[in-house]
Amino acid sequence: MNLMNKEYKEKARIILENWQDKGVFPKEYSAPTAQELAALIDHTLLKPDASISAINKLCKEAKEYKFASVCVNPVHVKRCVQNLDNTVPVCTVIGFPLGANHSKLKAAEAKLAAQQGAKEVDMVLNIGLMKTANYQDVFDDIKAVRYAVPEALLKVILETCLLSQEEIIIASLLCREAGADYVKTSTGFSSGGATAEDVSLMRFVVGEDLGVKASGGIKTQEDALTMVRAGASRLGASAGISIVS
Repeated sequence: MNLMNKEYKEKARIILENWQDKGVFPKEYSAPTAQELAALIDHTLLKPDASISAINKLCKEAKEYKFASVCVNPVHVKRCVQNLDNTVPVCTVIGFPLGANHSKLKAAEAKLAAQQGAKEVDMVLNIGLMKTANYQDVFDDIKAVRYAVPEALLKVILETCLLSQEEIIIASLLCREAGADYVKTSTGFSSGGATAEDVSLMRFVVGEDLGVKASGGIKTQEDALTMVRAGASRLGASAGISIVS
């Protein structure tokens, strides 16, 4: 273990102890209205069998309900940009869903999406590198995408269900240091989704400097409000309409 890893692990130990002292819901909060909640939701369709008609419908719904963005696979970015005509931002996913692509490919994928009009990119962290404590490589991976799309809103998907609390803390620190705008819980394609505990911990680590996006398994208004209370400033959901209705 090199000195850098020791430093991160010691930081994580201290942060975890302090967060545990404060608890998952450390402060009072005012529940958002349905309209305010809609403005936090990335209206999402990432299924591999998503049809063109379903993508068109997603865009129509996003305009009607005034969602924060539509989140789609890269192949649909151009169509969504044309459909939405700057009324709702287009978000896409990078290195999805495994995060194991080469950094150069992630950067190229993000750059192409931005050139086609995507305003937000949600990249998947290199989970294998994170699990084996290759922190410099994880940082460089994020930085490569940040450099490729300096104007885009960059969210980094940690896939928290596969990480320990220590790893969630260190990953969040690396995201902040690499210039990400958000840390995000999940792809929705792994063994688990967002939890209030993970959202709370991520918020505690990044403070108010970065956004926190909760995604994966958010199906009801109660789910959504729990995540917001825990510290989420954005929600990824395919059930956005039922959440705000």
